[in-house]
Amino acid sequence: MAQVEPQPVRIAAGTGEMPRHVAIIMDGNGRWAKKRMLPRAMGHKRGVETVRNIVRAAGELGLETLSLYAFSSENWKRPEEEINDLMALMRDFIKSDFDTFAKNDVRLKIIGDYKALSADIVEILEESVARTAKNSRTTLAVALNYGSQDEMVRAARAAAAQGEISASSIEANLDTAGLPPLDLLIRTSGEQRLSNFMLWQAAYAEFWFTETLWPDFSKDELAAALNEFACRERRYGGR
Repeated sequence: MAQVEPQPVRIAAGTGEMPRHVAIIMDGNGRWAKKRMLPRAMGHKRGVETVRNIVRAAGELGLETLSLYAFSSENWKRPEEEINDLMALMRDFIKSDFDTFAKNDVRLKIIGDYKALSADIVEILEESVARTAKNSRTTLAVALNYGSQDEMVRAARAAAAQGEISASSIEANLDTAGLPPLDLLIRTSGEQRLSNFMLWQAAYAEFWFTETLWPDFSKDELAAALNEFACRERRYGGR
């Protein structure tokens, strides 16, 4: 799909509805750094700045839920130094930003097997989830140590233990239970694959791909994706 040029921050009127739930596969930090002959860690650091900007933009644009693919269960295959850099950035981000998020009525939800992370990160995450539990402006769902195939296996096992395996019982046991259905999935950096992210949830989601590397992704480009979504006709298998 061709890249859509960023448009002024507004949502198309009269052509459709704004998505309630947008998910983003944040891709391209390493390539952003490589293009500038910088260490990969600098790409991840710049990517965290983009997360701050996009979470703020989501609230300003009226999104009910924003899900971000932050660390996959496959990312453990990366070099140890890079993983350590990512974990350090995660600690700093949570410690420095969640006061602001809490004040801006952002609710944090973690999806994935986050308890496999180091104990101090788990503690910080759970404190932030508890602190923001009653916030209601925007829900920020962060995928950490997340793999969709594993999520579906865990959900099916839980459904079976409860006595019934059906689409509704599996969905009720997914990590995303309680969130609105996924409407729009965005991937940056030009790649066009799901990479084991929200496979179940994306069954009828709209996709939007951009060549923009994640560190350069902006509020204007998010608005462009929302505008295109508003212009699409969603038939869910019908005519």
